[in-house]
Amino acid sequence: MITSLRATTTRATKVNTTAALLACGAVAGPLFLVVVFIQAFTRRGFSMTIHPPSLLSLGDGGWIQVANFIVCGLLFVAAGAGLRRATRATWGPILIACVGAGMVIGGLFSADPGLGFPAGAPAGQPTTMTWHAMLHLTGFGIGYSALVAACFVYARRYWYSAIVGGVTALCFVYVMSGLSHGNLIPLWLALVVGWTWISIIPARQLARENRV
Repeated sequence: MITSLRATTTRATKVNTTAALLACGAVAGPLFLVVVFIQAFTRRGFSMTIHPPSLLSLGDGGWIQVANFIVCGLLFVAAGAGLRRATRATWGPILIACVGAGMVIGGLFSADPGLGFPAGAPAGQPTTMTWHAMLHLTGFGIGYSALVAACFVYARRYWYSAIVGGVTALCFVYVMSGLSHGNLIPLWLALVVGWTWISIIPARQLARENRV
């Protein structure tokens, strides 16, 4: 009886831990977006049409976005661990954890000021890139690439994931190619679509775990 009780307790602990990890991912996307958009609409001089979210990490109050990147990134890393425990899948959970890792890197290393933000920054794009901006860009690349790849991995289970991956990738390529002529709204669209999707995956798994 004692052995049976211990086994039951171990299983319950494992289930509770997995649920907690999945819940981290379920809240991470909405939390990240809410914090980003509150800042985007309240930080003086910031315009979503020309400024990327990364610039919110600079200037007075920049610590809020730094914390947003790091905290939500760690929550996505936890979600990857939760998905691994719940599904025993490999690449999907790893890629979601990589999105989180990219966000943490983006928070630890800031972008260079430019485009008039924050106050006192040059009016145009920075003419040179600092080492920390390069690392920030690396984190950005890791996060977006992992997100798009995760979408197509999960498309086998959730068909709409392929649409999300396609839209996110196209918006990113459109902006980076210069076809948007400096209008960054497509980048913000990719942010909303992608980071909403990445929280839906652990949320659906959490709901499935709760039904068992």
